[in-house]
Amino acid sequence: MIIAGAGSGKTRVLTYRIAYLIENGVDPYRILSLTFTNKAAGEMRHRIERVIGTEARNIWMGTFHSVFAKILRIEAKAIGYTSNFSIYDTDDSKSLIRSIVREMGLDDKVYRANNVFSRISGAKNRLIGPDDYLNNPIIQADDAAARMPEVGRIYKQYSLRCFQANAMDFDDLLFNTNVLFRDHLDILHKYQHKFQHVLVDEFQDTNVSQYLITRKLAAVHQNICIVGDDAQSIYAFRGANIENILNFQRDYGKENVKVIKLEQNYRSTKTIVQAANSIISRNRSQLEKHVFTDNEEGPLIDIIKASSDNEEGRLIATSLFEIKMQEGLKNTDFAILYRTNAQSRAFEEALRKLSIKYRIIGGTSFYQRKEIKDLLAYLRFTVNQSDEEAFKRIINLPKRGIGDTTVAKIAVLAAEKQVPVWEIVANVTKHVAGRAGIAIEGFADLIKSFKLLLEKKDAYDVASHIAKASGILKELYEDKTVEGLARYENVQELLNAIKEFVDNPENDDKSLSSFLQSVSLLTTADEDDKDGDNDKVTLMTIHAAKGLEFRNVFIVGMEEDLFPSQMMLESRADLEEERRLFYVAITRAEKRLTMSYAETRYHYGRLKVCEPSRFLMEVDQRYLKMARMRMTDTSTQERDVPSGGSMSFVRSLAQKTAKSQSPQPAVAHTPSADFAPSDTSGLAAGMRVEHMKFGFGTVKLVDQNGTDRKAVIQFETAGEKTLLLSFAKLRIV
Repeated sequence: MIIAGAGSGKTRVLTYRIAYLIENGVDPYRILSLTFTNKAAGEMRHRIERVIGTEARNIWMGTFHSVFAKILRIEAKAIGYTSNFSIYDTDDSKSLIRSIVREMGLDDKVYRANNVFSRISGAKNRLIGPDDYLNNPIIQADDAAARMPEVGRIYKQYSLRCFQANAMDFDDLLFNTNVLFRDHLDILHKYQHKFQHVLVDEFQDTNVSQYLITRKLAAVHQNICIVGDDAQSIYAFRGANIENILNFQRDYGKENVKVIKLEQNYRSTKTIVQAANSIISRNRSQLEKHVFTDNEEGPLIDIIKASSDNEEGRLIATSLFEIKMQEGLKNTDFAILYRTNAQSRAFEEALRKLSIKYRIIGGTSFYQRKEIKDLLAYLRFTVNQSDEEAFKRIINLPKRGIGDTTVAKIAVLAAEKQVPVWEIVANVTKHVAGRAGIAIEGFADLIKSFKLLLEKKDAYDVASHIAKASGILKELYEDKTVEGLARYENVQELLNAIKEFVDNPENDDKSLSSFLQSVSLLTTADEDDKDGDNDKVTLMTIHAAKGLEFRNVFIVGMEEDLFPSQMMLESRADLEEERRLFYVAITRAEKRLTMSYAETRYHYGRLKVCEPSRFLMEVDQRYLKMARMRMTDTSTQERDVPSGGSMSFVRSLAQKTAKSQSPQPAVAHTPSADFAPSDTSGLAAGMRVEHMKFGFGTVKLVDQNGTDRKAVIQFETAGEKTLLLSFAKLRIV
């Protein structure tokens, strides 16, 4: 178990361990190396290749999803699939859920595709299948409480329809691998003996499903090497379980596990490393380590206070521009990190005004654009005629005079007969009469002609033929608007990407099926900019930034209820996860770190007064500097006022002057270990209470106003507060 602090070179350690194994006679085919992004896997493979040569290509290396998709394609027959199954992305899954909700006659405002998909995904990550879901009284009670009692039936139908469509969603790649190994011990035995060494990167991010698969695969040889940092475990919302790394020694026996700590940070300045340490030391659940660096001291961390979110965007863009000019840097040296995607707008506008190019990671991906998805759907249906979602997308594209009613009829017929849609389409004249039937017959002939090319031609030849013969290229070419031209160029860019895939000597399988698999497993962080200009400022959420590093980092929106998120204040575990997220944000920076907050921000159309984040209070103030403050002079004109160097940030926030309308800061309070909200129906003056954010206090007055009960509480450190008891979570001490 390698406990690797931020910036300690863990990728290098994994790389050299694999190279060492091969140099000492281990067959590359018998090494399994699992990562969380294709980019990380690709970088690792190239590094190993530089050390040991082309033998590196024989290692089973990739993301959990890509490696298990490979195993599932080889063993698909055992679980009733064919090897050319489609992989549904989130849009495909939600589209199918919407169809099922409609067919079941349920209210789509209650059974929103987002919420249903999230519940199904969460169940799969905990290895709960549809039957177990329906038979679990706790889950059923939870669904009933959420007024969605039919989720279990939707889940069952969704699984059946995916199976009929010879399709798996992302969660199925893990879920079905577990099913495969559970139900077919001969196949499990084959891979247990095949993989002599199992290596797992970012082990703190594994969920129950990933953990069980790796544990099973390593059971025979007991050669498992994990690398991770519990301080960077930030994916609980996706099912990641920090206990996997915290309990690794217990699972394998303390005497059998060798623990190695990588504590030297090679990335960041002393100021940044020590500031990060001062934050993460407040978390109780962690493995002991002390991260240090021999790098330079570096500048203090700038804190920018803005009057509004738009002002925050302007100040950050201006600061970025100044640093870039003064130090002669490129746009790629900068990243702006935020807690939620919605925050990007103010920074985009401000950067555009200064003509600074930027890219958003996690915005609309190249592969999510309509015209790209349209052509990909044609390619998918050519490879897999059971793919119902691809069929629905292309049956009337370009327009063939086939209405939604006809398409719905075909889908329902296929579902009733429990056969793929192609069975109905290939014999359409039996089911659909008139012009629509003739049009569908023509479509079926087109797909049959495409199928004939699959075995003879590579991915590029097949795709370029389909783009022309389907009429997609012609329709886009004839649209002479600016948008139409951009869409046409995007499709050409997709064909370029397929050509690049075919020409890449590392890809042994140049078939269309192989290309589609590589695309379906891409994440937005893996994509290159398609306009050829890569010198751009990066805007992204902190979650998306994990594993990356930038010379200069701006962490924006440092306000209570935004960061930490209001939704992550229910328990100590949630708050500790948010603190780990803040730690990840800080440790992305190499040379310079700036943090900002706004005093007011629009929230759901209302102007909200904000308080600075408690996390700003938790950073050791020795490493902070107020960069700019917003002040209003007597003529009500605003101006930027430099702080005059280092000053006590906590003291500067606490001061209330006539010139600054800054709200009272949040007081850092860590809730008691046994904190649980009490029933406040009997709350009375004189009682002592604890609040998650404001700490301990005494109730001065309880006031009943209509249906609203309010309590006036004198807190020890936060002062007097009036709280609505229907919302406030109080523990009666």
